[in-house]
Order: sequence, then C-alpha cells, then structure tokens
Amino acid sequence: MKTVYIYITVLFLTLTACVDNPNVTEEDFLENNNSATSWIMGIKRQLALTMNAIVINSEMVSDNYFNNYTLYNKVYDIPQIDYTDIDGNSMQVEIGALREMAEYALETVLPSDPDATAQQWSYAYFAKAYALILSGENFTGLPMNSNGEAYSPSELLDASLSYLDLAIENESDAETISAYQLLKSRVYRSLGDRANAKSFAQTVISNTSLLFTVEFDGTNGVPNEIQNATFTASENRFAPLPRLDFLDPKFFDIGTAAEDQKPMALAKVEEAYLILAEAYTAENNLEMATATLHDLIDNVLSARPVMYLDDSEELRNGTNRQDYPTTAVDVRFESGQEFRSGYVLDRQADLIPVYTVSGTSVSHLAIDAAENVDDVLYLIYLMRQEIFISEGRRSNDLGIKFPVSQTEQLNNPNISDEFTVPVIPSFIPLELGLDDFTVDETTGNVTMLYDMNRVLVANKTSTHVLPFN
Repeated sequence: MKTVYIYITVLFLTLTACVDNPNVTEEDFLENNNSATSWIMGIKRQLALTMNAIVINSEMVSDNYFNNYTLYNKVYDIPQIDYTDIDGNSMQVEIGALREMAEYALETVLPSDPDATAQQWSYAYFAKAYALILSGENFTGLPMNSNGEAYSPSELLDASLSYLDLAIENESDAETISAYQLLKSRVYRSLGDRANAKSFAQTVISNTSLLFTVEFDGTNGVPNEIQNATFTASENRFAPLPRLDFLDPKFFDIGTAAEDQKPMALAKVEEAYLILAEAYTAENNLEMATATLHDLIDNVLSARPVMYLDDSEELRNGTNRQDYPTTAVDVRFESGQEFRSGYVLDRQADLIPVYTVSGTSVSHLAIDAAENVDDVLYLIYLMRQEIFISEGRRSNDLGIKFPVSQTEQLNNPNISDEFTVPVIPSFIPLELGLDDFTVDETTGNVTMLYDMNRVLVANKTSTHVLPFN
C-alpha cells in the first residue's frame, strides 16, 4: 500500500501547497511540521469523495431517485447489481482509501508528529469507524485491511464501535462527542441491539440541533455530486419518486456552483428520535413511540432551516422517462389508496421550499391516526426515507447490499465467492418497479406502483430489514 499512500500524499500536498516539490517522499512528508494537519485535511477530502460514490449509487439503487439521463449507472435502477460493475468497485475503492488513510494516520502520521492534537487523533479514529460503518451498511462484506479477508456486515459494524469509543475518548468538543455517540446508536440499531441503540439515542436526544456534516469543495475538485445530479446539471439527471418531489433538491447552489457546495449530514439528531420510536414499537409501547414522533416534529424538524428557491429551470427533462409531472398534481402511494396533494410542486408558479437538513410529509394528525404497531412502523420508515433523502441511507433500509467486486477478488485471494453475490431481498420489485408510477391522462395525477414502506412493514420479520423485529 506504500505506493497508494505516497500518491495520496503527493496529491494532497500539491493541493494545499504545503511543499513546493511534487516529488516529496514519504520520509519528507513525515518530517514536515504540518504532517498531521495536512493528513487529517486529506482524510476529510477523502471522506467527501467516499460519500459521493456511496450516495449517488445507493440513492439510485433505491426507490428515492431514478437515473433519468443515463450518465450514471445504467442498471442500478432495475435494480441489477453485478460484481463486475465498475461503479460498485469504485464505491469499494473510495471506502478502502478512507480506511487506509485513517489507518496510516493512526499508525504512522500522528505518532510521528509531536504537534499532533488529541482532536486529530479523534478524527482519524472516527474516519476509520465510518469506513467500517459504510462497509457494513452497504456491502455483503469487505476487508478491514488491505488484501485481508472479507468480514460480514455485522462484523464490520461491530468493529466500528471500538474506534468510535477511541474517537470519543480523544475528543473535547461536546457537539462532536454527541455525533459520535449517535453513530454508535446507529450501529447498534443495525446490529439489532435495541438496548444499546436506545441508550445512546437517549444520550443525545436533548441536543435538538445536533448536526455533523461532511464538507465539499467545488473549487478543488470535490463537489457535492448529488447536488450536481439533482440541481446543478442542466440535464436534470436524477428524478425523484413523485411522492418525494417536494423534498428535491435538498442541495442547491446560487451564483457560481463551484463556490456554493452544500454540506451533507453524516449524523443528525433526527435519527435518535427515529431509533427510539422504532425501539418503542418493538416493545409494543405505542404511547412512547408516537410521543417521540410528535417530539421529533416539534423539537427538531420545525426548527430546521427552510430555504426558498427559484427552481423554474427544473423541467424533469431527462431522456430515459419523460412523463414526470412538472405541475402540482395529486399523488397516491399505490393503487387503491387516496390521492394526496402537496407532494408534487409547481416550480414554475413560485419559489419552492427547500429542506436543506430534513423535511417530512408526516403530520401530527397522521401520527394520531396510527392505530397499531404496523401503522407506527410505517410512519417511522416513511419519515426515515424523507428525512434521509439524498444522504445514501435508503438502500440499507430496503435491505439491499452491494457485492464485493470482481476487481477486489482478482487482486485479493482472500475473497470467497459468497461475498460476490448481491443481496436484493425477494420483496424488492425488479424491472424498474421501485421507481415506477402511472399518470392519469385526464387529471395528470400520479399513482406509485409500490408503496415500499408498506412492503417493508409487511416483511418486518425478514432478516434483511427492520432490525428490531
């Protein structure tokens, strides 16, 4: 891996102008007074690159967005996921680079720099943990070390916890500590550990403005790619599922796009409320579950920023499908349900609201109308879908996992064939069904083919989804 390390070092030092000589050696770099600072900045850059790869592909393979311009992967919308696919390999490469850069910081850079701070150590531990979290959430398995054996999702997630503990131990900023505790709650939820997931969620729930983000840099070649796909690009590349239209775009730019790249949430307190509500449903405590959802709306979502944007250039004019509604029409989530308004916006009529952190269609009335566990679970997963849109979380909620790539297997003899097969649960519609809808020729109203949150609840006993059930 030394070749990779030196390449990353040279690339980063060139960008930050820490040295004049682009042929700097590893030894030269480690002797530099700013080596720890430079390397941590490089890890932050790599985290942004990693999130770009994860978010674009996981949003596409889910029911959140349809690739309406063919620029990105051509088959993930089906969903068809092959271990030969270069996009799946690219996701692994970026996660691997993040993991290896974090390891190199912990093993070499930080110990070599007497000026390295505790917070720099903390961030390196966090980066290692987050690489493992992304591995466990999105893949059938991945190595924890270069050319190592592949570990299962639960093993990867479990391994992240000790690194999060070390990140917390070395961190002094209370807000950042809360973010890392929330990540622990997220991991414990994925592992099905309800008690620990609840405990860490309760630790942070009072911090109603908690928001931990990754930053992007359009002027130095690391733009927010989902922002580009949903707003900046003139081709309108990604089209949201029509019932999610009111939440698109989450990220936008005004003026020069390169200079206005929006950050993306990696951890936000909304998740603590959702985890607690889900845990209470598993305990059949509907009173606490619904009260938690009410509190989420009142204490958090109502205070999140709402921007108003001229989005009149958004014409949903991709070339793959041309019947996306562009005026305000009614939507129903599947055939047989009632039509609802407010989900598709008329972007030509006025400025549209943009929920830059979180938004939801779920109201207090909808929560009060929930009569049983399944009704509450349905609202929780609808809120998870809406609140985390454009953040790369939905495919994991659907139980979809990408396989270890052919490239990794060819270069790593420790990868067995079992990891090269994707996980697409049997209840996931194929043949583009996840994103499909029909349009009434007379009214223009839209009907989704599948209400996937209802499908998830119906399959709550599956090992692939709803980890507390």
